[in-house]
Parts: sequence; C-alpha cells; structure tokens
Amino acid sequence: MCMKQVPETTEVKIDQAQNRVDTGGLTRIINPYDTYALEEAIRIKENSGATVTVVSMGPDEVDQSLREALAMGADEAVRLSDPAFEGSDPLATAYILARGIEKLGDYDLIICGRQAMDGSSGNVGPGVAEELGLPQVTFVRKIEELKEGYIRLQRMTDDGYEVLEGPLPMLITVVKEINEPRLASLKGLMKAKRVTIPVWGLSDLGADPSRVGPSGSPTVVAKVAPPPPRSGGEIIEGTPEEQVKTLVAKLKAQKVL
Repeated sequence: MCMKQVPETTEVKIDQAQNRVDTGGLTRIINPYDTYALEEAIRIKENSGATVTVVSMGPDEVDQSLREALAMGADEAVRLSDPAFEGSDPLATAYILARGIEKLGDYDLIICGRQAMDGSSGNVGPGVAEELGLPQVTFVRKIEELKEGYIRLQRMTDDGYEVLEGPLPMLITVVKEINEPRLASLKGLMKAKRVTIPVWGLSDLGADPSRVGPSGSPTVVAKVAPPPPRSGGEIIEGTPEEQVKTLVAKLKAQKVL
C-alpha cells in the first residue's frame, strides 16, 4: 500500500516569502486516510496469508511513520527519497511511487487512502494506477470478495453504493467507512525499531529525471495565503415575524432564494 506522512496539526503557517506552506517544527503522522488503507491491507494478510509492503516518499523523518506501519502489522517498508524528488506535485509523485512499486515486483492489490489530509487532491492513487496501466476503483467502502485474479467490492457514491467486480491486479482507494484502524502494539513498535528500511533514489528506480521534481510537475502554485478571517455576521433585530421578513428580503436580494 502507498502511504504519506502529513503534519498532525491544522494550524499550519504560511511562508508568504517562499509562497509555500511552512511545516517546519510540526509533528508528523501517517495520513489519516492511509491508516484505513493500511488496516485493510493487514486484514487481507490475516485472512489470506498475503504480504503487506508499505511504500512512501519523503525525507528521513518518514521512517518514523513507516516503522509505525510495520508495528501495526505490515511486513516490509520502502522509502523513496532523492533531492531530485523535492517539489514533486501529485503527477510527479504518482510517477515516482509507480516506479517504486514496479521495482518491488509482483503485486495483486495496491491500496491507497482516498486523499491526503494536507493536499487533498485525491489524484495520487489514480495517477499510480494510470502509470502502471492498472484498473482502478476509488472510494471503496467494503471488499466483499477477494481471491486469485478477482475482486468484488462496494464503491461509495453520493446516494448509496455500487457493487463492482474486476480482475487483479488492481488499485483501489478507500474511505474511512471501510474499517476501524488498530493501534500499534508496544511489542510491534520495539521490533520495528530494529528494522532497516531501504531507501531508493532516482537511479535505483531508473526514473526519468524530467518527470520528477519541479520539472516533472505541471501544477503551478500561483499564490499561497491563509483564508480571510470570518466576519462577525449580522444580527437582525425585531420581532420573530419582522426578523423572518428581513431575512427573506436579504436572501432574495443576494439571489439565494
């Protein structure tokens, strides 16, 4: 499965001079949506004897989250890191992750969280599937059946869910309704501390330098700024009947009604 490490707090500072989000000094955690993907992968392992490998991209501190994933029940972890990867947008990130998955070799199912808590684009998982030429299903809320070469699952929609089936290998992105993630055990954490996590760079992946980092990222951030502060609102005076009439008039004036 694919995992991202994100800042724990929502109180992120804006570095307007560099036109970017300043995440320095913030505590980092496994992206919350990815914990559901990890839990589902571990459950599949427990039911079928599969092997779970966690792939993540980022600097040295990502190892902390990878060790937590190992402590929860993942079998292996790999970190993709290279100075050339810095500044990669979702498209470039998907390309890098896909090259890492290719290097790992055989796989049946790739599981991702529906989106990252910080960027919230939801594009990386589908991008990985596109790079690998795999079928994909997003917003999966339940895996009904999984066997060699076949999967049947439920995909959440705005007004219910769809039941879909298809061949493996496949990539899916999952929503939080799929399960309840477990906590890492103390024994697992102690064992994970001793694991050596391999780090693969640009040359290890045989990646095209023009497809990573800023040069491989078509997304352009024009401006990064905090949202404007909320106004204090407006208090409508009068009797309840007068308040209703005034409110309706204001809504009609703004073409809300």
